[in-house]
Amino acid sequence: MEFLNPEQALNQLGIYEGMVCADFGSGSGGWVLPLAKKIKGGRVYAVDIQDGPLEVLKTKANASQLSNIRTVKADLESGVGSSIQNNLLDLVLMTNLLFQLVNKQRVISEANRVLRPGGRLLVVDWKSEANIGPQEGKIAPEEVKSICQDTGFDLEKEIVAGAYHYGLVFQKK
Repeated sequence: MEFLNPEQALNQLGIYEGMVCADFGSGSGGWVLPLAKKIKGGRVYAVDIQDGPLEVLKTKANASQLSNIRTVKADLESGVGSSIQNNLLDLVLMTNLLFQLVNKQRVISEANRVLRPGGRLLVVDWKSEANIGPQEGKIAPEEVKSICQDTGFDLEKEIVAGAYHYGLVFQKK
């Protein structure tokens, strides 16, 4: 099995045109760009705490002629949130994000706030036994399931996310 491939992971989600989505911790757009191509006519909010990666993403989006991406600078752990309106989104991505966070509950709560009822949350993170990736902060899938269930999500399914990652899809109650 190979390294995490955003395109292959997204293909397991039933993405459709016109969706409104967000990528929390989007960085320079490794997941945003393939998602934006799949949801023609929809919108992707790329949310990150750093200006640099968001600027790189804007450049990539322009080069790819993708006009359905909106960048949002936000510290999702601060409690201020993303400035995205309540119950707007069909899908939130959190890929390689949770291992970096101190307040995981707050960020998952923000996903719950911005998702419409029935909307979905994809969490992809490092397997604890992966011999590459971060040395610290890896979060077990069982802990993610517990936090998400405590925050108003039901586990919908697990997806294949490469040799070093797990993928969990949750649905907002």
